Amino acid sequence: MTVTIALAGKGGTGKTTIAACLIRYLLQERGGSVLAIDADPAMNLPQVLGMEVEQTVGDIREDMLELVQSSGALAGSIGGMSKQEYLDYQVRMSIVEGDRVDLLVMGRPEGPGCYCAANQMLRLIVDRVSTKYDYVVIDNEAGMEHLSRRTTRDVDILLLVTDPTQRGLTTAQAMARMARDLHINVGRVYLVVNRVVGELPPPLAEAVAHSGLELAGVVPEDLQMAEFEFTGRPLIQLPPETAVYQAVRRIADRVVDGRKGG
Repeated sequence: MTVTIALAGKGGTGKTTIAACLIRYLLQERGGSVLAIDADPAMNLPQVLGMEVEQTVGDIREDMLELVQSSGALAGSIGGMSKQEYLDYQVRMSIVEGDRVDLLVMGRPEGPGCYCAANQMLRLIVDRVSTKYDYVVIDNEAGMEHLSRRTTRDVDILLLVTDPTQRGLTTAQAMARMARDLHINVGRVYLVVNRVVGELPPPLAEAVAHSGLELAGVVPEDLQMAEFEFTGRPLIQLPPETAVYQAVRRIADRVVDGRKGG
């Protein structure tokens, strides 16, 4: 059965770094295959994974709308294929294949126009593609738009990533409420505090304790990452002894096993 893990949080909290370390953990210590979905329009996940993307789901959606507007294709077929078959083919062709990790990039947000029918078809296609993998890791934009619009599958584990600030924690709490209010099917929700120097400041530690969110763990600020950031080396290649990776490893051990244990 596929395990789906989504990451969300306000911009700049290091969600993509956590996602890269989590993907490495799943590949090296859990085995199986991983589908990484970059659902953030900033599209940073390809860089940290060292993978190049030629087409995004957003491109496919825009091309479909253009075809519909220019030729009335919505009423018929596209290139001899039904609309569903056309989108299915395009999504599968847009997946970047790697060594036990494949990448699907959602891409740019919607422009003007009606995307309801295309989004519904795309959601079904992404759901179907995802079931072929042991794990799906979704790096979301700050507003979790792809989750709220149901254009990605339901989530077993939601990691809300914050930096060590009250504002970041407040955003994480708002996202947890959003998931409940939108009736998104989320199994378990955890808080991850990233880029911590030393211990959590007492006021923030108290705020976390009263946040209503279960703290999965703390990830330290790590100077070893500076070389990777400066040179553009993929973060998935971080040495296993790196403090960031070791912290994410402990968090992943907890949340993945917690998910299995219910």
